[in-house]
Amino acid sequence: MSNVSKVSIAVTPQQAELLRDAVESGAYASSSEIVREAMRDWSAKWATRKNDIQHLRELWAQGKASGTPRAVDFEATHEKARQKLSAARKHGG
Repeated sequence: MSNVSKVSIAVTPQQAELLRDAVESGAYASSSEIVREAMRDWSAKWATRKNDIQHLRELWAQGKASGTPRAVDFEATHEKARQKLSAARKHGG
């Protein structure tokens, strides 16, 4: 494998046993292969998480910039939403 960096990681004895079992079973050629697969999975999750965090920060900033907060009657808002949903269902929406 070209262009790789070697790093040292510490795992629990149970994790080390899982790595050995997977390699011994023939499912993976080496522990490194398992770690690379795990890193690919983690990378995808991390990218999604970073995007989610950024989106939440943008929403927070928009909320702060939208003006002075005001009280909202949750029950009245909830009832209005129920009425809209009921009307939409009656009209096939």
